[in-house]
Amino acid sequence: MPADVAVTGLGLVTPAGHTPEENWAALCRGRSLAAPDPELTGLPVDFSCQVTGLDAAGELGPPLARRVDPFTRFALVAARRAVEDAGLSTQGGLGPRVGVVLGVGSNCLSTYVTEFGHLGADRPRRVSPLALPRSVPSMAAGEVAIDLGAQGPNFTTASACASGATALGVARDLLRSGTCDIVLAGGSESARSRMTATCFTQMRALSRRRDEPALASRPFDAGRDGMVLGEGAAVLVLERAADAHARKAPVLALLRGYGAGSDAHHPVAPHPQGEGAARVIVAALEDAGCRPRDIGHVNAHGTSTPLGDAVEAAALARVFGDTPPPVTAAKGVIGHSLGASAAIQAAYTVLALRHGAVPPVANFQGQDGEHKLDIVAGKPRLAPMRTAMSCAFGFGGQNVVLVLSDA
Repeated sequence: MPADVAVTGLGLVTPAGHTPEENWAALCRGRSLAAPDPELTGLPVDFSCQVTGLDAAGELGPPLARRVDPFTRFALVAARRAVEDAGLSTQGGLGPRVGVVLGVGSNCLSTYVTEFGHLGADRPRRVSPLALPRSVPSMAAGEVAIDLGAQGPNFTTASACASGATALGVARDLLRSGTCDIVLAGGSESARSRMTATCFTQMRALSRRRDEPALASRPFDAGRDGMVLGEGAAVLVLERAADAHARKAPVLALLRGYGAGSDAHHPVAPHPQGEGAARVIVAALEDAGCRPRDIGHVNAHGTSTPLGDAVEAAALARVFGDTPPPVTAAKGVIGHSLGASAAIQAAYTVLALRHGAVPPVANFQGQDGEHKLDIVAGKPRLAPMRTAMSCAFGFGGQNVVLVLSDA
């Protein structure tokens, strides 16, 4: 039988806070953190969910904090905290049996915009020699490995908004194959650049509620009109459960199931009947040795886009039938952090298992469409559970689903 893979540490940096406790409290309040964003002033959509109060220079030291882009800063802080949470010593470095796999959908495009501006103005000598090493997506994982002395496999997964979930699935396979003994896995991204906001605005993917940004992100609600950009990182420490028990590490949850597949349908639109998503949900259940009725809670992708939420609802209804488990969607509170979002969701699913509760969906008032889910709204719902699911979908028809259980 494949080895059980345990989650032994969590690190979170999101608009909801910089610790698991702060994040859980904000989720349970169920209020959106969207607000006007100075970075986006003057654009048609000028609000987002922002990481605030993070003293990167104090945490990382001024030279490192200056040298890297925001998505890497978030990853470094989250990784340090995850390693500490797992009770791992970094004295002398984590060593050659520890890998790092982080999902990044793109990067922080602000640096590229600035440097391309120099080039477009015929000032090539003004382009920073750090422009590439601070901005390419693989540098989040690379900088984490350098910072913590993790000398094992080190790479980035890029499956759009499912990138963080892909990283966790790949990390599990590295452990089961014996390639690594420990993997720091998750995702990091900052979607708050003017270019990113403009691109999504041109695609009509963002909510236009400029006068009431705190009401803009409303997953599965009948009045949803688009997503809200966010940022952040989540890093989970994964190791074989037997190894975790041997070193008396805290086991927060088990990563039991991983399903991945493609719609093979359209560059940005999901399959209209959710066939690919449903197929991957079933694959994750089978991989975990679970039946639909075993799932006590679904942390949905729930972007707050009209089509995306409708298709996800159809996929969940196809698998779970008339008795769906309680559903939440964290993007109502923290917005959509793109490549980081699925890793953050996975961390939140671990917290839901630990607390025996499902946080509410922010701004949810009622559903539309023919597929009705059991949406948790208003306040957290106590739901003692053994197993839960986290769903992630992205451009290119990417579908990735994780199944986690209590320890």
